Amino acid sequence: MSGGSAGSGAAPCRFAHYFVICGIDTETGLEPDQLAALYQWLEADRQGKDSATAATGENFEQSPLKRTFKSKVLAHYPENVEWNPFDQDAVNMLCMPKGLSFRTQTDQRDPQFHSFIITKEDGSRTYGFVHTFYEEVTSSQICSAMQTLYQMHNAEHASANHPTTSSSSSSSSSSSSSSSMDSLAGSLDEADSPNSSSSSSSLLAYKAGGYDSSRDTLYVSKALCLITPMPFMHASRRLLSQLHRAVTAATAPPLPLESYVYNILYEVPLPAPGRSLKFHGVYEPIVCQRPGLGELPLADFSLAEAFSLLGLENLIQVFTCTLLEMQILLYSQDYQRLMTVAEGITTLLFPFQWQHVYVPILPASLLHFLDAPVPYLMGLQSKEGTDRSKLELPQEANLCFVDIDNHYIELPEDFPHLPNKTEFIQELGEVLLRFGISPNTGAPPRTRACPGSTPSTPGREHKTVALRQLEDDGRNGNLAGEELAVLELLQENATLERLHELTKRTGVTVAHVETLRGKVKAQSAECQGGLTAAEEDELKNAKLNIQLREVFASRFTTMFADYEAFVIQSAPDLESWLTNREQMHNFDKASFLSDQPEPYLPFLSHFIETQMFATFIDNKIMSQWEEKEPLLRVFDARIDKARLYNVQRAPSLRSSIYQRCSILKESAQAIEQRLMKIDHTAIHPHLLDMKIGQGKYEQGFFPKLQADVLNTGPINNKWSHRSARAQRTKDHHRQQTEHLSLDSDLKEKYMQEARSLGKNLRQPKLSDLSPAVIAQTNWKFVEGLLKECRMKTKRMLVEKMGWEAVELGHGEANITGLEENTLIASLCDLLERIWSHGLQVKQGKSALWSHLLHYQSREERLLEQQQVESPVSHVPERRKSDCSIALPSVRVSLIQDMRHIQSMSEIKTDVGRARAWIRLSLEKKVLSQHLKQLLSQQALTNRNLYKRYAFLRCEEEKEQFLFHLLSLNTVDYFCFTSVFTTIMIPYRVVIIPIKKLTNAMTTSNPWVCVSGELGDSGIMQIPKNVLETTFDCQNLGKLTTVQLGHDNAGLLAKWLVDCVMVRNEITGHTYRFPCGRWLGKGIDDGSLERVLIGELWMSSGEEDSGRCCRTPPLQHSPSQTRRISITSLSGRGYKPTSAQIQEAIGEAVNNIIKHFHKPEKERGSLTVLLCGESSLVAALEQFFHHGFKSSRLFQKTVFVWDFVEKAVVYMESADQMGDLQETAEPLGMTCQSFCHYVNAINSTPRNIGKDGKFQLLVCLGARDRLLPQWLPLLVECPVIQQMYEDIALLRDRTTVNALIGVLETLHEFPITLEASLIKCIDL
Repeated sequence: MSGGSAGSGAAPCRFAHYFVICGIDTETGLEPDQLAALYQWLEADRQGKDSATAATGENFEQSPLKRTFKSKVLAHYPENVEWNPFDQDAVNMLCMPKGLSFRTQTDQRDPQFHSFIITKEDGSRTYGFVHTFYEEVTSSQICSAMQTLYQMHNAEHASANHPTTSSSSSSSSSSSSSSSMDSLAGSLDEADSPNSSSSSSSLLAYKAGGYDSSRDTLYVSKALCLITPMPFMHASRRLLSQLHRAVTAATAPPLPLESYVYNILYEVPLPAPGRSLKFHGVYEPIVCQRPGLGELPLADFSLAEAFSLLGLENLIQVFTCTLLEMQILLYSQDYQRLMTVAEGITTLLFPFQWQHVYVPILPASLLHFLDAPVPYLMGLQSKEGTDRSKLELPQEANLCFVDIDNHYIELPEDFPHLPNKTEFIQELGEVLLRFGISPNTGAPPRTRACPGSTPSTPGREHKTVALRQLEDDGRNGNLAGEELAVLELLQENATLERLHELTKRTGVTVAHVETLRGKVKAQSAECQGGLTAAEEDELKNAKLNIQLREVFASRFTTMFADYEAFVIQSAPDLESWLTNREQMHNFDKASFLSDQPEPYLPFLSHFIETQMFATFIDNKIMSQWEEKEPLLRVFDARIDKARLYNVQRAPSLRSSIYQRCSILKESAQAIEQRLMKIDHTAIHPHLLDMKIGQGKYEQGFFPKLQADVLNTGPINNKWSHRSARAQRTKDHHRQQTEHLSLDSDLKEKYMQEARSLGKNLRQPKLSDLSPAVIAQTNWKFVEGLLKECRMKTKRMLVEKMGWEAVELGHGEANITGLEENTLIASLCDLLERIWSHGLQVKQGKSALWSHLLHYQSREERLLEQQQVESPVSHVPERRKSDCSIALPSVRVSLIQDMRHIQSMSEIKTDVGRARAWIRLSLEKKVLSQHLKQLLSQQALTNRNLYKRYAFLRCEEEKEQFLFHLLSLNTVDYFCFTSVFTTIMIPYRVVIIPIKKLTNAMTTSNPWVCVSGELGDSGIMQIPKNVLETTFDCQNLGKLTTVQLGHDNAGLLAKWLVDCVMVRNEITGHTYRFPCGRWLGKGIDDGSLERVLIGELWMSSGEEDSGRCCRTPPLQHSPSQTRRISITSLSGRGYKPTSAQIQEAIGEAVNNIIKHFHKPEKERGSLTVLLCGESSLVAALEQFFHHGFKSSRLFQKTVFVWDFVEKAVVYMESADQMGDLQETAEPLGMTCQSFCHYVNAINSTPRNIGKDGKFQLLVCLGARDRLLPQWLPLLVECPVIQQMYEDIALLRDRTTVNALIGVLETLHEFPITLEASLIKCIDL
């Protein structure tokens, strides 16, 4: 191991950490792949079969050439690198994800390239680049073993069904094509050849036995791999390709292969930030560059290819799903395509980083990871010939499925779009077109073979021709290839542009574009030192990559330009912050959202709840105590630059106008300059001090390299000394800061706990895949789901009860509907993940709804059996007459709630039904109760349906989970009513009279009209003396008012009503509308109709069952005590003081102002604030009743409306006599308006009574901003002296002026009145 440490001194600055060779171990021979055996064991376990029989790994059904055999790491250099320990199992699995692959001379044996990534637990990444090729098998032992396997295979087939040899071999080929264990290259080759099935069957027919050692040459796959700390994909690909070329070339390479491997491992440094580097391969130099500290980080995977594979629109959709942390599954036959799309998407997330499971290439043995109930981004290799419908995925409710090869995607339901999506796509499309790429195509990119790269297969060439025709088609809006070439030339060369213009004017056409291109290239090569075709391609790719990334980065810079203002930095030091991380609020979400343009809100409200955003904010807070995280540093610098640029312009409100990226040219120029002008050149490969006879060249075979030379690095390398010195300084600095701040182990522990489960499980462990490890991983998932449930329910409670809002200094505790909707959608997603965790038998896209349907059918069968056995069991239900005047209680029934959802034609999918059911249960406060009932049926969670480790089979965790959900019963949700606004809902209305006064009976015909935030029911007649009715009506939303009246018919026409009860029969929400007044002519104020204001009502049964709400109730109709005190015959009731009256007016006006300061969708009912218990009307009634001479001895009670009418009579008579003509004109106009409004109210056909008329006058005056103008008229009117005592507030000029000032503050708000208040008023 000494060599390892010698070589590792400079590891952080080395271009490559390891060079690895994987292939067949001739000493151990052919071994069935243990990982394949494990996969078969897992499959058997999933299907409930006997897993012992599957554990051998042998599969005699498959053709031996198609079987999976164990590959091994044959060699890796150096032995070990200190800061990147070599993980042999992981590297072997990812270099050859499907094990060894065998071929004969008749098969295609083109080399393949793919990359992979290993993410460590701390989130750091290592990249691997693999060149797989075929090498002849020289071991007679292995050839004879393959021959024996073929004989066994043929014998097996012959005994099973006695067909001809050719038919048996062709059937074996067809069965193997859909086998789950195809070899890596086999599936690729078959996919590429246009008529693979016919050609393969004819070849097998020719071979008669598949493989014969006397006739056929056997080849086996071998992989060369370079493991690097940074994603230098193009440079690594070219180097590995040249190493392979050196082996297959007719002449030996200039130096032994050890020289080139040693050079890349020890003598080629990482380029310094902002610099480029040239190093030498076997035949050609290779150039790479690294972005500067202020630029976007390195990303070498081709975005052009990712956009071409998916199409621009599709890629943006997948990108949005990634931002919202959904489950993303990529699906392709080609490993490199999986990597290209995965790395492309995660690269575009800047400044955010994916925080969850990230496995771009998921080996077959890790398929159980698709069970993971956490967000993930994984790539699954598709099998040739299998379609999407045959792919069984554990859960799809929140899955974004990306079929790369067929260029289509499946998206989850109901997710918000990226803000300014159309303009964003347009800008990206323009960038792609500038580089000659059609944004509309979903076809594979046109491949351009570069020296040393793999030759394209006939199938690929065929696709390329088709694509070229498609791109050249003018109808697609694409330039033809020739025009594009001319365009490129003209853009590049000013002289040619002038020449072209001149020839056009003279009528000469410019032909032979290629010759011109050649001349221009020669011209530029003379000036710039020349670029090869591959380098030119690389430069174009790098420029396109950076410009696309800049457009994405610019969007985030615009959207989060002011994020810093909303970061809450409350902890005094790092240690206390890390300790209390979970309890702290780090970002003021409510204020941030209120500052955003309306169209951005649906997306942003979801995005700021993600783990990647939380981590971004955590990094921001930690940057005050330690060095800034690199991505954050670059992002903050960009925001500062944008702010500096905007200083000159006037500050404007946040607008949703799209801002284009302004630095595309500069970013492309920086890369071009680095690639054109090389900053550093590495040491050339040279002869090493090797033993004689080693490094011998044998064409077609990669030699065994000399380990002792390659395991030890140079001692006197100047940059290794420099990097070691820098490392020592860094270590010393770290030790000093550790003494000052926090022990790093403790900090790491806190960080692990502070971040969610997904971060700890970013990469599944590839080295140990025993069933015990799988069980342990799933146990982590169970713990994580429980923790997530605890956090979500706690967050929902805190938001709803408003503690967070109060702590942040907001005056009022409230939660916006947008945030509430986001949190509930997130809870629905969590429940789906819990129900699909460990699910064996998948039915439908929603695991929860599927479970509910099983429960429903089971319960309905039991009910049918009970009815057959005891048909008289129904009788006790008939007791409704006992409680004719109270609402019968609603029976809590899971099945009934399901039927309500099933009857909603608006919902088309199972996922939608499950979400609607969760919302309904949450609104009814029975979610925990329903789920407990659902899980009580053991038969529905048994081992046939769920695996042993499933969340629903962990009893203790299940109990805790239900307990957390039970806590949601303490708050009121309207998440069902407010979302499904168009559905029909049955309502029940009960009128409750005051019985003790024997006025329960009436001969008149009562009617009722129920109004809510979404509309009203219209007038409905109620049968005489029944006092109860039910009706179906489109969802009225939260109920606000009830109009109650009768036609005054018959002898007993007077009616004293206590209240009206209205219940939504689906959600069970019951509203109480207090009345406490008479309806009838000649009694009380003579009203035949009253408008009542409602309050949400809790029955005693609900309070006992723990379903009662702690949310403050809405205001309701003025209480009976207040009404009686105001209009009391004796005047003995409670009378408020003048100070209390003035305070009540101020409070009422203040509530209306606050109402208008809320977002429009969150305001609720204004009627409650105008006419409810502590409303403006109630406060002004008290003001007008102060000092009012209402009761007369032996006379009728006098009402305020009587005073108003007398004042109008006086004003109208004064106007006729001409007294008012002498007053100022505005006062005269005010007089006319006041008289007009009072007369209009008096002439309405509605019998609303004197108090009802006064209420209407106040409401209309507030709406039309006339109240402050009317008050002086009433004060000046001589009638006031007859009807008011001297101490009355209305006769105190100072108080009246103060009241006018308070009422004028309402003028800036647009008050609109509910239809139930102003019906039949003609102004």
